[in-house]
Amino acid sequence: MRKKEPVYVTGHQHPDTDSVASAIAYAFFKKSMGIPAVACRLGKLNAETQYLLDRFGIREPVLLTDARVKLSEIDMDPLTYITPETTIYESLKQMKDQNHTYCGVIDEEGHLIGLVTKSDISEIGLGDTASSIEVMKRTSLSNICKTINGRIIYDDPEMKLNGKVSIITMTEPENLCRYDVEGRIVICGAHEETQKQVIRMRAGAMIVVWTEGISQEVVELAREYHCPILISGHGSMNTSRYIYFSPSVKEIMKTELITFSDHELAEDVGAKMMRSRYHIYPVVNEEHKLVGYASRYHIMHAVNKQIILVDHNEFSQSVRAIEKARILEVIDHHRINDFASTQPVQFRNEIVGSTATVVATIFRENQIPVPKDIAGLLLGAILSDTLNFHSPTTTKKDKVTANILAAMADLEIEDFAKELFTAAAENADLSASEMIKTDMKIFEISGLKVSISQAIVPSTENPPQGIPEIQRALDRFASKKNLDLSVMALTSILEDGSVFLFGGERAPWGKEAFPDKEGEEHSIQKEIFSRKQQILPKLTEVIERYCK
Repeated sequence: MRKKEPVYVTGHQHPDTDSVASAIAYAFFKKSMGIPAVACRLGKLNAETQYLLDRFGIREPVLLTDARVKLSEIDMDPLTYITPETTIYESLKQMKDQNHTYCGVIDEEGHLIGLVTKSDISEIGLGDTASSIEVMKRTSLSNICKTINGRIIYDDPEMKLNGKVSIITMTEPENLCRYDVEGRIVICGAHEETQKQVIRMRAGAMIVVWTEGISQEVVELAREYHCPILISGHGSMNTSRYIYFSPSVKEIMKTELITFSDHELAEDVGAKMMRSRYHIYPVVNEEHKLVGYASRYHIMHAVNKQIILVDHNEFSQSVRAIEKARILEVIDHHRINDFASTQPVQFRNEIVGSTATVVATIFRENQIPVPKDIAGLLLGAILSDTLNFHSPTTTKKDKVTANILAAMADLEIEDFAKELFTAAAENADLSASEMIKTDMKIFEISGLKVSISQAIVPSTENPPQGIPEIQRALDRFASKKNLDLSVMALTSILEDGSVFLFGGERAPWGKEAFPDKEGEEHSIQKEIFSRKQQILPKLTEVIERYCK
């Protein structure tokens, strides 16, 4: 049975606590319903979110970088390999046993160094034996012995082979003079006088068929002439056939290969495959170690990721190439802007202060118990997104849900909120540039590109990074990202408001939306907390007035 494809549950870019907590909790919910859900994040976690994960012992979600599927995420042919010293015969047997027409060749550390296919081997079996002379020259006696299922009766370190093979099993001793066997591998029968004559004619090695043993006289003569002796486990015909498969695969393997990295996108790999004629391609990791094999079949049957969006619905805020994914659900509390889908989508958007409130409600509606750690995480997300219920986006449902979650997690809301916002304000280690990108969303307003960043600080007057440095970083950020306006909101719960800084060519428009008091610079805007209900609408009003 084909395993179910994973479903990726992800929040928005520049993840905040609500997006990460909602993704983790909703992935847990889906798994409880038998769906292989994976919680994801689209960027680095901020201090507040990391604090919550550490406090409740929850693993950090995986980083999702693209909605398209990578080679490492599709079903490929299983890993099978050989070493350079493996015989051609052993390689062919392994291919047959595993129903493959190829086999990768790796070194001692697992690095891919070559590839052998049945086509390569067929050249040995179907080609002129003269083409194998050079290879057979370098073939060890032990390889020959393994391949013909034989026994070494006498080995000699001074063995010298010229790579040619002769069969004289039906030849009478008196007629051997017609043959030149010097340096050759000679296949002969059980006749003792024939064996002695072959040795005296300075054969390179002698393989005897249809015999149980070799006389001591023959062995002594072989020692004198440095001629190794083997007894074959097959008759003369099969011995003569198999012997050409005794060289090591390093003699015939291809070393100039078309390979793909396991984290290349399947659609990119498919396009590259169309420019070549091979039916199989080795796949390697960053260390060039073999991890599998891909073919056109695998690429044709690869599908892009199944994704559930939480805490956002705008493609501009989502993972790269989201438009190519199959979006299954949206769980959100923001405005609906550019969302579109070619297939039906379960879409739940509620007018509440936090997506975590919606997720917790879904647990209750389906009578799925909320684990204590998940309850604490969701409570933290509600307090974070509603700024401990100070935000105007806060609803009665947020407060009721928070109280239920607090009881489940055995937490006092006020004490927990103080812990949470203390952790959120502990961003002194962040540079001004990092601070801008930690919790930032980009919007398009009347054709202008606007970013709005928000950071919780202990004091709006003296943030750890310093207002002048934040202002310079904001201007650099606007220039680098080609933003018309870049906004930074420094929010203090204790001071009951936010201070705003603006960068970009349209910075004066931002200052018009949030003007300083007369005689002041960087005045605190009292009771301004919400990006979507307070900051964005005021900016939109000014921008639209100028863009009419």
